[in-house]
Amino acid sequence: MSSIKMGTGDLAKYPFLNEAGEYLRQSGFGWEELDRPDTREIIDRAAERVRTAAAGNVNEKLDRYETEILTFIVTLIMVKSIGLEPVLRKYSLSEARHAEKFLTEDLKRQSDAQKRALFSKIFEDLFKLKIDMTPDGRLFKVRVTDYLMRSSHFHEQEWKMINRLVEGGQVFLDADETVRLVRNELAVLITGRVRAMTLPTLPRSIRAKADELRSELAPRYEYRTQAVTEYPPCVKHALEVMNKGENLPHSARLMLATYMLAVGKPVDEIVEMFRNAPDFNERITRYQVEHLSGAKGSRTKYSVPSCDKLRTENLCFATADCNGIINPVQFGRKRK
Repeated sequence: MSSIKMGTGDLAKYPFLNEAGEYLRQSGFGWEELDRPDTREIIDRAAERVRTAAAGNVNEKLDRYETEILTFIVTLIMVKSIGLEPVLRKYSLSEARHAEKFLTEDLKRQSDAQKRALFSKIFEDLFKLKIDMTPDGRLFKVRVTDYLMRSSHFHEQEWKMINRLVEGGQVFLDADETVRLVRNELAVLITGRVRAMTLPTLPRSIRAKADELRSELAPRYEYRTQAVTEYPPCVKHALEVMNKGENLPHSARLMLATYMLAVGKPVDEIVEMFRNAPDFNERITRYQVEHLSGAKGSRTKYSVPSCDKLRTENLCFATADCNGIINPVQFGRKRK
């Protein structure tokens, strides 16, 4: 892999690669330079990237390549210095989706052997995932064992093995699916990198901006934990995951929102339940909840998934109190 040449454009799109750090070291960059007035732009861009992630959005900018590489490193240090776990989770997910966008586009456009080797390196070095490409470059192949290990976290039907093209012990995927397979791993990788960092004596400019962001963001993450004692185990589990600021799969969010609507919770309260999610975006969440309620979109009110449906999606955590019910909304009625 050492023969693969990476330009600054590649490193700007994938700054989490070790080659990006090596590029900065070879450029002779020193932290003390960030206290110079002419580097203020880097600090401001890093702070804006943190704010964008905290709002549940994805950074779309890719300007001067050298600036992008340095901004990524400074943002990691800033997130570490802020020291708020929800900010770290949201930033890691936002950065993963930022890279996912470029990686998907590049996979679709790749044509020469050099580019193919670069993509193989990214997947193998970072995720220990070996990918092969069909001769026309339109489809990608991964080993069945690698596929099963990662797709088991997805609950959508299209990820089930019965719905995949399999040949010679390999599963065929398109570019979007190949990248989606490792999105969570990329977020975990970035989270781990921040946690493992030991901060040097920070330039005053970074320290001051990190303190400012901590004061600005901390009140947003005084978690609004929801009482979980009276809910069915599936809903209770979803709330516990959400209360810890962890991500719920789409199917679990659908179950949680439709259940809360069914028991009469107002839309505003349901939206608040999702606020701790790393990818929370209030506008999108509100629209989705209103859509499920029948107030928007198709005007069809969605039903709570049945217990059978939840079992097939690994979302059932039944206890003895669930005996005799076929839908979560029936939980507790017999005892009452």
